[in-house]
Amino acid sequence: MLPFRRPAPHAIEAEIPRLRRHARGLLRDAAAADDLVQDCLTKALAAWNQRRDDGALRPWLFAILHNTWRNRLRREAIRPDAAMLDEDHPGPAVSGGQWEKLELQDLQNALDMLAPEHRSLLLLIGVEGLSYEEAARAQGVPLGTVMSRLTRARERLRILMAGESGADPNRPRLRPGLKRVK
Repeated sequence: MLPFRRPAPHAIEAEIPRLRRHARGLLRDAAAADDLVQDCLTKALAAWNQRRDDGALRPWLFAILHNTWRNRLRREAIRPDAAMLDEDHPGPAVSGGQWEKLELQDLQNALDMLAPEHRSLLLLIGVEGLSYEEAARAQGVPLGTVMSRLTRARERLRILMAGESGADPNRPRLRPGLKRVK
């Protein structure tokens, strides 16, 4: 029987802000993000003995967070009638004349329009600073898949932010331009 390896509390505690930031980026709801992080940490502590010694803690925790998030998405797809209590709550108000806030809002809207696996990957690499290899381990996909998804995600984000007509016709543009009439 293997001896019980106790987690180093300071090592896990140091990762909580990153996990919360990533969860908030995925869910856009602070309370739901905190619940997701709590579920992630509960699973991590329960599976601590199964963790490989050679694996880094951060990618392992992000993999658990990512899998827990994906499981929630699947569960919500099965029960589409379940509504969030805060659906009618408006987003944050934008102060007049502050372009930076408008651009940030456009960026958030564009991120929401991305496929979940693309948004997750952009947040892991762009915000959390994970390497491609760590992101591949966290999402459980090959390195080549990470690279191709990241390329597609960045291109899609660029198109959405520019409001170009090359955007997916099934998705609305962020700032619709003038319509040409002949």
